[in-house]
Amino acid sequence: MNVIWFDYALPCICSFLACLGFTLVFNIHGVGKLICGVGGALGWLVYLLAGKTIFAAFLASAVIGLYSEIMARLRRCPVTGYLLVALLPLVPGGGIYYAMSYCVEGDIQRFLDTLLHTFGMAAALAVGAMLTASLFRAAYPYLRHPKGQG
Repeated sequence: MNVIWFDYALPCICSFLACLGFTLVFNIHGVGKLICGVGGALGWLVYLLAGKTIFAAFLASAVIGLYSEIMARLRRCPVTGYLLVALLPLVPGGGIYYAMSYCVEGDIQRFLDTLLHTFGMAAALAVGAMLTASLFRAAYPYLRHPKGQG
């Protein structure tokens, strides 16, 4: 029980709360705050379950992208706010900090390793969200009005 709490539930709750805080910056009101928080927690859960790798970041951003697209359609709101706020806990800010720290210290190998991993994480987040949005927007007209029911 402790393993589930400390390894999965508590980080997801923290991600939820972090996203709630960022809704103030993005001027998101009402139920949209909860939607962003749940999106952030869902993305973090997928990231943890998939193994905290670059591919896990891709999967998490794809899930967040799909969730944001669906919630935006249901609420008739722009998807950008939901997507950006829910992705924020996954942004590799620590990686950037440590890469710069290693650079200043002169540890070139650790600098390059950390920098490449950070770029990989950032690219995975961008590609996952962009790919999901593109596929959803291409499929949405067919999902909304199936052939023969038009």
